Amino acid sequence: MTDEKFSGVLLEDLLSRWLGKRFAEEFGDLPEGIGRVAQTANPAFGDFQCNDAMVLAKRFKMPPRAIAEKVVRGGADLPQYISKMETAGAGFINITLSDKFLSSYALCMASDSKCGVPQSGAGRRVIIDYSSPNVAKPMHIGHIRSTVIGSAIDRLYRALGYDVISDNHIGDWGTQFGVIIMGYRHFVDMKKLSEAPASELERVYVLSYSKAKDDPAWMDQCRAELVKLQSGDPENLALWKEFVRLSLVEFDRTYARLGVKFDLTRGESYYHPALAGIVERLEKGGLATESDGAVVVDMSDENLGVCIVRKSDGGYNYATTDIATVDSRVKEFSPDKIVYVTDERQQLHFKQFFAICRKTGIAPQSVSLEHVWFGLMRLPEGTFSTRQGNVIKLEALLDEAESRALEIIRSTRPDMPEEEARQIASKIGIGAVKYSDLSQDPKTMITFTWDKALSLDGNSGPYLQYAYARIMSVLDKYRAMFPDAEPGAAEIVPTEEVERQLLFKAAMYPSVVTKAALSYRPCVLADYLYDVSQTYSSFYQRLPFIKAEPGVRESRISLCALVSRVLFSGLHLLGIETPERI
Repeated sequence: MTDEKFSGVLLEDLLSRWLGKRFAEEFGDLPEGIGRVAQTANPAFGDFQCNDAMVLAKRFKMPPRAIAEKVVRGGADLPQYISKMETAGAGFINITLSDKFLSSYALCMASDSKCGVPQSGAGRRVIIDYSSPNVAKPMHIGHIRSTVIGSAIDRLYRALGYDVISDNHIGDWGTQFGVIIMGYRHFVDMKKLSEAPASELERVYVLSYSKAKDDPAWMDQCRAELVKLQSGDPENLALWKEFVRLSLVEFDRTYARLGVKFDLTRGESYYHPALAGIVERLEKGGLATESDGAVVVDMSDENLGVCIVRKSDGGYNYATTDIATVDSRVKEFSPDKIVYVTDERQQLHFKQFFAICRKTGIAPQSVSLEHVWFGLMRLPEGTFSTRQGNVIKLEALLDEAESRALEIIRSTRPDMPEEEARQIASKIGIGAVKYSDLSQDPKTMITFTWDKALSLDGNSGPYLQYAYARIMSVLDKYRAMFPDAEPGAAEIVPTEEVERQLLFKAAMYPSVVTKAALSYRPCVLADYLYDVSQTYSSFYQRLPFIKAEPGVRESRISLCALVSRVLFSGLHLLGIETPERI
């Protein structure tokens, strides 16, 4: 195998293909997947391990160890990329890669614009639907999960070569607008509206909603204003459009701070004209029937309950809008996959409308529909609610993050110019907020505390940013001392165990990115980057770099350059910026 073929090849796939053939040579036709390897938890057992001898023991009526030994054959006839293969325990096959191969693989990663990540998604399109805030309400800490998890998945899929369309499906239609219009007409403060439009619109909404709970006449007026809006009343329609415009300006400001971008921003209103046709299509197909004045799809026999697609008052539910959205996306973009990133409370909703889309053919079998759900974020005292007014604004969280980071920079680097300090504080503060979420499994529930969200120590975004900056400082010193040499050009020849561990972990980057993307779990990448940074710290503390003897020095500098590339690329996929000095 030549070096050029290493780029875009996962180490597990390389070994599994060869080992699968080895099994087949000894035992003939075997079930698909035989030969798969996994990274070992302990380097003492090699780099990868295969336990398929256990799987095949019953089939061949042989002890697992005998099967493993037959495949290993004493380590004879190994390909050039394997230095050792042996049987261990009851029948495990342990495999160690050759250092020379790892060095060649690392050089290919370093010279590849994709850092060795395979372009397995080339020629395939995926739509990723995430964030989705509601108009006339400022984004709060509850929006952080969908936004940063969705953005990370977006970046991970682009890294695999997918044609990604990121879609911000905003909530810009519904019964709340009658309440907002009434609140606007009676309670709005125009000065506050110009300064912080979403906050002011939320304030008048809360006032109007509170009044509606105690005053039936007020609620009737809210409903009347909603009907006028839905009927196209020019005055109410103009108000609604202004609410949307003002909200988008505020949303975009927050997204800019978070480094989040969308290819498409379409609200529920975009699909509203298609809803009547969707219901008619469901009725004609025999899928939807009338029940107490409403139109429903009964999927009780599938344990999916009853899905209302048109209410008894003639209005439509979220399910109808989401079915129309799938129909529109399939027709316009021909995606291979549509991914939704929302909280755990919507699991039944997605199962219902996914099933309806399948039954009607709106989503053909060639289109994968995925709901990536995450655990809720709560306050220590319980859930938060816009109506109850106990939310923490996302802007306030980001402001506090940057403020805390700036205080630390001023205390540790008092000589740093103010503008530079503020720029770095923004990167560190925002990075801390993102990483505190992304480093956790999406399906875990999060209890929000300021200290946890803004942690600058331990397994945190700032820790990884500092690790990157420290490596860049080493490379800068090397360039200054050896201006004619290029860091990273030399072959990496590990002479110490910690060097070998770091080289191997860095070489796992393409595999980790692939796993994180396909499992929709950015935490896989976050955990990996933290592990690499810790191993680099051991490497940095134990061994000399620039002062090492010639040859060894260049090898270690190349390893530093590789790790810096991995950290830079990985943090970028998490949406975290990497200042070169802190």
